[in-house]
Amino acid sequence: MNNSDLAQILIRAVQEADSSERLVDAVQELAAAGIEESVPTLIAALGYNNPGAAVAAVDGLIAIGEAAVSPLLELIDDYNYGARAWALRALAGIGDVRALDTLLEAAKTDFSLSVRRAAARGLGTLRWHQVPPEKVESVHTEVLEALLLISQDPEWVVRYAAVTSLETLAIAIAVTLPDQASRITNQLQQMLDTDADLGVRTRAKFAEQKIQQQQHQEVFAPKRKLQDTEVEVPHRGGGRR
Repeated sequence: MNNSDLAQILIRAVQEADSSERLVDAVQELAAAGIEESVPTLIAALGYNNPGAAVAAVDGLIAIGEAAVSPLLELIDDYNYGARAWALRALAGIGDVRALDTLLEAAKTDFSLSVRRAAARGLGTLRWHQVPPEKVESVHTEVLEALLLISQDPEWVVRYAAVTSLETLAIAIAVTLPDQASRITNQLQQMLDTDADLGVRTRAKFAEQKIQQQQHQEVFAPKRKLQDTEVEVPHRGGGRR
C-alpha cells in the first residue's frame, strides 16, 4: 500500500467518525502518518470544535512542516476564531517566515484573545535564516514594533506571549541591532515594574535573566575560544638532552 492509498483510508476514517472519541482517534492516526496529502483534512479538523482532534491536527501539521504552510495560509477560517487560533498555533510551530504578515496582522488586530496569543507566540518562533540577508534588519524592526505594541494588550495571556517572543528576538538581534535589543530589555523592565499580572511579571523577569545569560556567553565566548587555541611552546634549551 502506497502513501496515497493509506492517506485515503485514514481521511475516510476522519470523515466517517460518528463520535467525538472516534474523531480524535482518527485524526491522531492521520496526523501520525505524516502524509502531505492529509493536510487539507487536518486543517479542516481544526474547526470541528473538538479540542482533542485539533491538538492532534496541529501536531500533524507541524510534523509535515513547510508543505503545510501555504494551505494553512490559504484556508485560515476568517469566521471561526477557534479554528483560526489553532491554525496560527500550527504556523507558529512550523516557524516559516511566509506566515509573517498573517501573524503580524492577527497579533495586532484580531478580536479573539486566543488568536492574538497564538500569533504573538508565533512571532517569536520564526526561522530568521529564511529571510533574505538584505531584509533581516528591517523585518526584525517590524516584528519588534509589533511586539512592543502587543506587550500592552489588555489580556494578560497575550502580554505573556509577547514577552516570550521579545526574549527570543532580543537574543537574535543582540549583535546586529544592539540599540533595538536595549529597547526590549527596557520594555521588559517596565513590565516587571508595572504589569498588573504576577505571571507576566514573573515571565518578564525570566526573560531578562535569559537575555543576560546570552549576553554573558557572547562576551566571554571569544576569550574562551582564544584560550582553547593557545598552544604552549617549549622554552628553547629546556628539558633534558
